[in-house]
Amino acid sequence: MAAPYAFAVIPARGGSKGLPGKNLRLLGSLSLIAHAVASCREAKRLRRFVVSTDSEKIADAARAAGAEVPFIRPAELATDEAGMVPVLQHAVRWLEGTTGVRPDLVVTIQPTSPFRVGADIDETIAKIVATGADSAQTVTEAAYHPFFMKTLDGDRTVPLFHEGHKYVRRQDAPPVYQPSGAVYVTSYEVLMHEGRVLGQDNRAVVRDFEASVNIDTEWDFLLAELLLRQGRAPVPPERR
Repeated sequence: MAAPYAFAVIPARGGSKGLPGKNLRLLGSLSLIAHAVASCREAKRLRRFVVSTDSEKIADAARAAGAEVPFIRPAELATDEAGMVPVLQHAVRWLEGTTGVRPDLVVTIQPTSPFRVGADIDETIAKIVATGADSAQTVTEAAYHPFFMKTLDGDRTVPLFHEGHKYVRRQDAPPVYQPSGAVYVTSYEVLMHEGRVLGQDNRAVVRDFEASVNIDTEWDFLLAELLLRQGRAPVPPERR
């Protein structure tokens, strides 16, 4: 059986309210956009990848890092309200319209996960291939167990999960996982026909804390710098 055509999209919008200019910020020797490009270049299962951006500066930086930036994203797909699905669909339609190729799998690679490596991409693609699932994603163990979380009724705490009272220690509660944001792999049908990134049959690839750092705030960036400086970031030497 032929290997599936896996097409990756690196969505990199120019505007960011949480951390302005984050995609061009240097983390170690590379910018966040360059880290994303490097991870795609490291992957062996990708057939093609492109950067989707509304920013000429990001486009120039991505090209300098070795990425293909064949279009500038339309303005209506670059607002705070624009969702990820139409951005991915736009890139897929570009591929189909210009090459006639319909990808089997669409891979989302966000620049906010700088410590993702090519092996993470390859393993997530392999997961969906091996299982025939609708989608697959990288996850990491949740930093705080939701069984111990509360909502508020005024100033009165209300358990988010009523069965949470059964557990006193975090170690006794069943493990739970949160998306790491590093890799999403979606079948063509789920993305283009159902308008979803995660299908009903979604599989997980578990990654540890260091590989799952996701940068949305200044504090996240400082944490990533610390891990990189201490040699704990799981990236090749040329990306440090």
